[in-house]
Amino acid sequence: MNQPKLHVLLLAALASLVLAPAALAQRETHNLNLDWRLHVGDPVRADARDFDDSAWKLVTLPRAWNEDDAFSKDIKDHSTGVAWYRKHFTLTAAQLDNTKIFIEFEGVRQAAEVYVNGKHVGRSENGIMAFGFDITGQLGAGENIIAVRTDNAWDYREKETNQRYQWADKNFNANYGGITKNVRLHITKKLYQTLPLYSNLKTTGVYIYAVDFDIKNRVATIHAESEVRNETGKSQAALYTMEIPALGVKVSAAAPVNIAPGETAVLKTSARAKNIDFWSWGHGALYDVRTTISVAGKPVDTVTTRTGFRKTEYANGMITLNDRVIQMHGYAQRTSNEWPAIGASVPAWLSDFSNGLMVESGGNLVRWMHITPWKQDVESCDRVGLIQAMPAGDSERDVTGRRWEQRVEVMRDAIIYNRNNPSILFYESGNNGVSEEHMIEMRALRDKYDPHGGRASGSRDMLNSKIAEYGGHMLYINKSARIPFWQMEYSRDEGLRKYWDEYSPPYHKNGDGPLYRNAPAAVYNRNQDSHAIENIVRWYDYWRERPGTGRRVNSGGTNIIFSDSNTHHRGSENYRRSGEVDAMRIPKDGFHAHKVMWDAWVDIERPAAHIIGHWNYAPGTVKNIYVVSSADAVELFLNGKSLGRGAQSHRFLYTFENIAWQPGELRAAGYDTAGKKVTEAVIQTSGEPTALRLKNIGKANYHADGHDLALVEFEVVDADGRRCPTALDLVEFELDGPAEWRGGIGHGRADNYILSKTLPVECGVNRVLIRTTRQPGAITLRARSGSLRSAALTLHSVEYPSHNGLAALPPVPEIALPDRGPTPAGPSYKISRTPVEVVSVRAGSNAADAAKSYDDDETTAWTSANDLAGAWIEYTLERPAKLEEIILRLTGWRQRSYPVSITLDGVEIYRDATPKSLGYVTLEVKPAVAGKVVRIELQGSSEARDAFTMSEVAAKENASTGADKIGGKTLSIGEVEFYEILKN
Repeated sequence: MNQPKLHVLLLAALASLVLAPAALAQRETHNLNLDWRLHVGDPVRADARDFDDSAWKLVTLPRAWNEDDAFSKDIKDHSTGVAWYRKHFTLTAAQLDNTKIFIEFEGVRQAAEVYVNGKHVGRSENGIMAFGFDITGQLGAGENIIAVRTDNAWDYREKETNQRYQWADKNFNANYGGITKNVRLHITKKLYQTLPLYSNLKTTGVYIYAVDFDIKNRVATIHAESEVRNETGKSQAALYTMEIPALGVKVSAAAPVNIAPGETAVLKTSARAKNIDFWSWGHGALYDVRTTISVAGKPVDTVTTRTGFRKTEYANGMITLNDRVIQMHGYAQRTSNEWPAIGASVPAWLSDFSNGLMVESGGNLVRWMHITPWKQDVESCDRVGLIQAMPAGDSERDVTGRRWEQRVEVMRDAIIYNRNNPSILFYESGNNGVSEEHMIEMRALRDKYDPHGGRASGSRDMLNSKIAEYGGHMLYINKSARIPFWQMEYSRDEGLRKYWDEYSPPYHKNGDGPLYRNAPAAVYNRNQDSHAIENIVRWYDYWRERPGTGRRVNSGGTNIIFSDSNTHHRGSENYRRSGEVDAMRIPKDGFHAHKVMWDAWVDIERPAAHIIGHWNYAPGTVKNIYVVSSADAVELFLNGKSLGRGAQSHRFLYTFENIAWQPGELRAAGYDTAGKKVTEAVIQTSGEPTALRLKNIGKANYHADGHDLALVEFEVVDADGRRCPTALDLVEFELDGPAEWRGGIGHGRADNYILSKTLPVECGVNRVLIRTTRQPGAITLRARSGSLRSAALTLHSVEYPSHNGLAALPPVPEIALPDRGPTPAGPSYKISRTPVEVVSVRAGSNAADAAKSYDDDETTAWTSANDLAGAWIEYTLERPAKLEEIILRLTGWRQRSYPVSITLDGVEIYRDATPKSLGYVTLEVKPAVAGKVVRIELQGSSEARDAFTMSEVAAKENASTGADKIGGKTLSIGEVEFYEILKN
């Protein structure tokens, strides 16, 4: 299809949806985002119908009134205060005839007072969740006006209770104020399916779910349930029908249900469906499910719900998706998911682009941090196939009283609003552990509003909970044979994309930067190479304890964070740079490291390799080369000549020491255990910079709606069009046509070049954002820099029609999405070692607690007396075994190193100081013969000195290992495991 024809078809499709009908046949849903008036301040009578707002700024929602602050200011300095938004629109008499009209806000930060034609209709204050109002009686034929007073004060207090909201926090919840999410107008007949907006409306909407799965044969039973309200004034016999056109499903309830006037009923039906394409990781298979109410054979109300179907299980320490075990690997991402000079309020295609990159990097899970994500990100994850963990609203600890009630209310609303989105697998009750009583309350919410959705209810920590269905520490490795544990914020280091390594311009010394809290902050000022290596080292801790490695396993973790964020920071910039991509979503080397390590459900499936860094250096440079690879061996070639095989560590890291740079090609070849080449990676030396290049990233067509954004990449390239990886040139831009410059981000100025039309490339590349206006037309961007050949790019925006101030809902984003295909058949792992169980234990002291050292409960431990004579413990195994690995979780694992001797049937098989770790240590032993009795004995005082820097942790108890609670002559074991290795 040629491009002009596509524009015509798009225009026709949008126009057909906004023309007012002669009479309302069924429900209408309108996009109410276009053409609002915005004023920052609190003018008198701004709520009044006759208030003159003609001088106010014309904007399209969603729009943060303080969007200019995004990445130009520290989070704690984000602008706050009151801002008003006003919308004019027209309704016809037909639209008001015997109808109900509702307004839906996907969310406002922080509080909103909503007025319709001068009358106050309600408020929302939690700053997170969607809300709505029945405004039927407030509207008239002709012009109507909605006015919204927003207040994003950090210390905003709930009107009725004077209680602040815990999650209005200057550490993590970037404060983009105003109407920052979409607004919809719903018009229905008076017998209608309700909206999933519990606050204010007290309604739950439609619920679609599947049960009785047969994954192999692609079959499941699909259920539909709709809450239906009758406001017609007389009894109605309503017949309920479910249709799934793509599956050939159409089924009605056995008989109509009589609903009395003023009553609400839940109507249900179900059908066995075949040939289902199940939703999966990296496979956003979705279906439109239509639910219809008919009276006397005539359809009265139809709702279309886009959803997907998948099977889940959470047991034996593992997570199963569509009958296949999956280890979690992904990102703990700030829910703001923000962009420079925009904040959170981006068009849906850009959400898909960003979230799709998480999948491209190998991520299968995003753990949104602290607050529920907005509906646009939730739906985006459905499309890209990215599993979600959905929180309610919290800070760093459990709370009580009204603050807990606030959290429960948000979770209730979030479950109801998002329960049809297949990508959500986890409901998170808190960013820290909650009490068992609170966990019971949260599970009860899930059981009431989403009993069949296949989602686990849990929280961070919950290591010995009998109620939580999943858990896991922030970063310390947990293992379980019961509920799955995955780590929720690991690898907390930071690094700027601008810095390759110490040998590349601008020659930043790894770790250089200001102190953080009066302490050295080297780990928060890393170069790209150092940061990528840290990601490799940290992930190995989880991969080593993956499913298949024993009865007790680890279910993975989420790296904090995916994209650089305008939130709490520890390095030299005024924002957090922990991302695997920068704020403009340009990948760092950590992105590529994850792409190699995470390209599997559990065990390695598709070997890959990536050379960390670039190959443009000054003559005489000698440096280490690092390759991340899932191959079994890696050989390095320079201009075709072998430089030997790399030293392997942490399974995925291969190091080649002291490589002398020469221009040309550097190639890494990966081999399997048989010596067969299974993968390779290549980088080349680029020539001298000669030109600029502009590239449109994302989609081909942009809507002239005042909200759409174009993402344009600019590079410095050589004569052959290869990016020059060490270029740092300043580039000047000119923009012509119906568009607004929003720019990008750079470094070296206090404002990070936000909104500047002069921006530097960093490592040869950068990006800018351009926003459309309400006028369609050609948009031309020109770039120039010194003697480099200039570049130009022309984009096109097409009309986004509206009628009487109402518009069609935005179409599904038109960009290519990652697709890993359906869930693979067969197991995702092989059993790699056999656990040898303990049948009895005795100890030199505190013997009554000895069994706590192997009880699958990491909150308990056996701890000897502070006396070397009693610092031993002896285990009798279920059978004689030739042990090869002993796994220990030792109290104070991060700080303490224990000098121990281990014997098997009296023969010493290990003598050394245990390494420090982030949870478990693996001791390799090689006994000559099998044995049955293992004795572990402390040989001297344990050393207590921290091996890891974690000064950023807000609540110090989150990082405690118990090291300060035991004496130096004490042996303390939380968990012990004994293994024989299975040979391939």
